[in-house]
Amino acid sequence: MSLPKINAPEYRLVVPSTDEEIKYRPFLVKEEKLLLIAQETGDEKEIYNSIKNLVETCCFGKVDVTKMPLFDLEYIFLNIRAKSVGEVSSIEVVCPDDEETKVKVDVDLTKIQVHMDDKHDARIQLTDDIGVLMSYPHLGSLAAMDAKDAGVQMENLFQMIYDCLYQIWQGEETFDAMDYSIKEKKDFIESLNHEQFEKIQNFFQTMPTVKHEIEVENPNTKVKSTVTLQGMNSFF
Repeated sequence: MSLPKINAPEYRLVVPSTDEEIKYRPFLVKEEKLLLIAQETGDEKEIYNSIKNLVETCCFGKVDVTKMPLFDLEYIFLNIRAKSVGEVSSIEVVCPDDEETKVKVDVDLTKIQVHMDDKHDARIQLTDDIGVLMSYPHLGSLAAMDAKDAGVQMENLFQMIYDCLYQIWQGEETFDAMDYSIKEKKDFIESLNHEQFEKIQNFFQTMPTVKHEIEVENPNTKVKSTVTLQGMNSFF
């Protein structure tokens, strides 16, 4: 006789970038175990890879995690985690007033949202007739986060820009960036002047992000400060 099988409940949420409703379930012990092992390594790529596999499984294989914007992935994961191990997460933050005292705070994961900047626009007009349409960083863009050497990090950031080029237009003519080589995209970006390149940078600086503000009090100085938690790693 087989042992009984426990069925996990199903929930629904709306993906921030697409407004598409998806179904998901809490993660199971076997999935949580793999995530904890990855977290112990401290390797961000390993952690994100575990999260990728977990989200794919808990969303019943119905979402394309590899091409999904990172803020969508982070938002979905935080919702899965809230239904799996509890809606309140206890995290440690550094008090801003002395930048050394650490305090524990409880964060309600259900109140964390993806924040949209009103000034953000994926369509960037570079000249009177030339512009670009950008896509958002995804799991394949994580190399820029790992580099420690400043020179390598800068190269990786430029690589991320090339990866996020989706379309280029000139007048009525449109060019799909995927049809062009890295060298061709590199030549295009490097032909921009400072003001035009700043517009590209502003796309990344203002793009949607998982963010939440909390108030903390330094137990030593009694100073109250507001701390902004941004990105998924801030909620562990």
